[in-house]
Amino acid sequence: MRNLRFSILVLLAAICTVLVSCHTKQGADLILHHGRVYTVDSIFGISEAFAVKDGRIIAVGKNEDILNAYTADSMVDAQGKAVYPGFIDAHAHFVGYGRGLFAVDLYDCKTWNEAVERVKTFAAAHPAEPWIRGRGWDQNKFPGMAYPDNRSLDALFPDKPVLLQRVDGHAAIANSKALALAGIVASQKISGGEIETKDNRLTGVLIDNAVELVTPIMPPASKADYEKWLVAAQKNCFAQGLTTITDCGLMYTDVEMIDTLQREGKLQMRLYVMLSDDTANYNRYLSRGPYKTDKLFVKGIKAYADGALGSRGACLLAPYADKENWNGFLLHPSAHYDSLAALIINTDFQLCTHAIGDSGNRMVLHVYNKYLNGKNNKRWRIEHAQVVSPADMDLFGRASIIPSVQPTHATSDMYWAKERIGDDRLKGAYAYEQLLQQNGWLPLGTDFPVEDISPVKTFYAAIARKDAKGYPASGFQKENALTREQALRGITIWAAKADFLEREVGSIEAGKKADFVILDRDLMQASEGDVLGAKVVRVYPGGRRME
Repeated sequence: MRNLRFSILVLLAAICTVLVSCHTKQGADLILHHGRVYTVDSIFGISEAFAVKDGRIIAVGKNEDILNAYTADSMVDAQGKAVYPGFIDAHAHFVGYGRGLFAVDLYDCKTWNEAVERVKTFAAAHPAEPWIRGRGWDQNKFPGMAYPDNRSLDALFPDKPVLLQRVDGHAAIANSKALALAGIVASQKISGGEIETKDNRLTGVLIDNAVELVTPIMPPASKADYEKWLVAAQKNCFAQGLTTITDCGLMYTDVEMIDTLQREGKLQMRLYVMLSDDTANYNRYLSRGPYKTDKLFVKGIKAYADGALGSRGACLLAPYADKENWNGFLLHPSAHYDSLAALIINTDFQLCTHAIGDSGNRMVLHVYNKYLNGKNNKRWRIEHAQVVSPADMDLFGRASIIPSVQPTHATSDMYWAKERIGDDRLKGAYAYEQLLQQNGWLPLGTDFPVEDISPVKTFYAAIARKDAKGYPASGFQKENALTREQALRGITIWAAKADFLEREVGSIEAGKKADFVILDRDLMQASEGDVLGAKVVRVYPGGRRME
């Protein structure tokens, strides 16, 4: 009897202990456990578990510590898989990408005839569209690498306007109907652009500022259009593990649509927005200051110094190696960028300027240094910083200027870049390791839809300097490859820092928003050849699983 009483007492004590333990556990909404959690904190720590409450991480630690201290209805067993902060694209065109999902897809066309056939197919499927729009053609992939001509488009669509943008968005081809509606005539000149003519006939090719003669006359988008575009874009981005996107160059009308859709709960993607260099945007925002909500941060100003290397619009110090006496051009006189810097320096906005060629980069670097006047925390950015003269490289670090780069540009351009700029200049092109050394950190993006939206491809291109087929075997200018840690930081915390968001996202730390992604393999440990095969298992923006 005494032993029975003792056993009962022991059992009651154990039950009480369990009840007290459960009672003292802190409630959470979600617990992830048994993962290989790359926190990407200051020491690049690796953990096992974390707890989430109200969309934020409340604790990170070992499995037993988190499971003993917290309880939650949603338990995520990562089963040893790699867990990362939600990926961030430091330079993209989210709205443009969404719009392009409902236009003619001309990416990877091997000939102009193939592109025209795709336009025919699209037009037949969308007969009510007042304009035919498309994007993605690249003459560098066509036989002879020559620009196309609009004769075939004129024959097929004599009465319907057509505008097809080049892959980089810095050139387009328009049919004669679109040119006529825009009032463009043969031999017309435009500053910061080119209207191509041959034998006093418009070929339809428009470069840089010339494209802007056509786009303003196109039908405006409705709210329903924006919802269709952005919800589709968001779905694709979440599927790649992206939880924050930097959209580079929007009008205030775009921002208002984004804000509305986010407030209505239709758009969950976090967006950092750079406003286009436009008087209407300045009138709307500069006096008010940056605009911020839980999912939207409008703080950047995006200017364009020059065009793209692929369309020979990038501004070079010496002529192109494959076009005699041609240096490209600035899109505005240099005084424009000086005036813009003088305007922005006394605001809380971040100036971000697209610069591709070594001349374009030099001009922007000198203007920035003039106004920033040494080390600072303004975080002014040069987008792309693609070809930089060795003599100008230290101008980044001298004024804390951020080079914002896209590793897949290097592996896309490597097939023809040498022909464009020659061996000597190529040494200072796509020089990501050299650029990283300037400030000790480097944000990475894709420039999608110019490149694929995949952050895994960004990571791979940064560390391997190879294309998706593993070419070249030794890597393209491998001396400028990044380490795996640097590449992961580039698509997480450094991308967040470039957007002034490093206290909110970019790492798995207590107090930050619970944006995280689970992959089926470990980017930090997989063989180089296996990295590109990595797939997203689950993605959680704000601690909520997205399907």
